[in-house]
Amino acid sequence: MRAVKVTGAQVKDWLERSAGMFNQVEPGATDAVLLNPEFPSYNFDVIDGVTYQIDLSQPSKFDREGNVVNEGANRIVELMYEGKPVTDDMEFVIATNNYRASGGGSFPGAKGDTIIFEAPDTNRDVIVRYIVEQGTIDPKADDNWSFKPLENTTVLFETGPKARDLLSDVDGAKIEDAGDGENGFALFRITL
Repeated sequence: MRAVKVTGAQVKDWLERSAGMFNQVEPGATDAVLLNPEFPSYNFDVIDGVTYQIDLSQPSKFDREGNVVNEGANRIVELMYEGKPVTDDMEFVIATNNYRASGGGSFPGAKGDTIIFEAPDTNRDVIVRYIVEQGTIDPKADDNWSFKPLENTTVLFETGPKARDLLSDVDGAKIEDAGDGENGFALFRITL
């Protein structure tokens, strides 16, 4: 485990880098492909403690390797901390792993020079100890991020067919079964 100290500007750019997971979508598009197949899924981070929306109508600010390719891109909107807008000069401490904190994935604010704490334990060991101490846990997503609504726009993504069993558990999201995908996957539609 590592902790990094970053600014609000770095938090925003960290999330901008992560938002490369999604393709740019033209407002009004019908069944556009949501996920960018060129983006390594292990580079999709969510930062808990802040709330935000991802505006898919904007291009990605970073390319696959983390280089800035669209300086003016602004996918991360409504970035808030405790109900107030995050400003560039705010300071945050983010708990992460040694890979990310040391530059893995080329994330702004995580290049090895912002580390303020190095724990001897792995993230996995901390989580295992927590579960053992608690006995039973009931984890739930806190819905701290969403896609910015785009009128008359739908996107498609593939995932495992067992996800169909969980559709009734999705809070407020407009996700529906869209049939079968390729290679045994299920296809789902999100109305933005």
